[in-house]
Amino acid sequence: MEAPLIRRLSRFLAALALTAATTIVGVTTTAGAAHADGCYTWGRMLSEGMSGEDVRQLQIRVSGYPGYGAVLGTDGAYGPATRSAVIRFQQAYGLPADGIAGPQTFNKIYALQDDDCTTVNFSYAEFNDCNSDWSGGAVSASTARANARLSMWKLQAMRHALGDQQIIVTSAFRSYACNSAVGGSSTSRHLYGDAVDLGAGPHSLCRLAQQARYHGFNEILGPGYPGHNDHTHVANKSTRTWSAPNCGI
Repeated sequence: MEAPLIRRLSRFLAALALTAATTIVGVTTTAGAAHADGCYTWGRMLSEGMSGEDVRQLQIRVSGYPGYGAVLGTDGAYGPATRSAVIRFQQAYGLPADGIAGPQTFNKIYALQDDDCTTVNFSYAEFNDCNSDWSGGAVSASTARANARLSMWKLQAMRHALGDQQIIVTSAFRSYACNSAVGGSSTSRHLYGDAVDLGAGPHSLCRLAQQARYHGFNEILGPGYPGHNDHTHVANKSTRTWSAPNCGI
């Protein structure tokens, strides 16, 4: 069987499975079944109370919609926080906001991601100008890439909230060598791949710092914080540190 035919068959089977799941739970949709995707394809509808790797993959994609000051966990358990994040995602894109991830929600996610699992407006290269293999940091290369990908989804949500205008990334993952070369802190989140420095562009540094509070970043450092008058720093860490005094944060 030729490869194109195999791909078409795979897409048909994935769509058929999701359509069947939609019928079983008794939910109707006018968008039809979700199509297969080059990065990740969901095979069932997801709702509160469910769990699994497919839930975790969904949580990554809606991690930028946790609400003000919150951070959405990516534990694979579809709880109230995940449902609320899905609702915010659905509202942001004009979808029926029922907190259930079905074909319309998945199709929008597919439209927002590339086949390498980056988002349509950010790339791995943009998040790593240190080396090509993501090695030499505080975590494994695969973990650093996964952390960067999570940050991309948060920034994708932030970008949409800011009118779908460009967000300029000036620095993200750093190996220990790269971090030392730029004078970074020895405990920098850049070493983990989950920190991103943003430059001024369509939006001021203060506007970026203020908006980041809604998109799942526990660390926000900006103008007025020592060493951060020329960029806004956002990161994913376990405890909250927000400080951009010149921006009212």
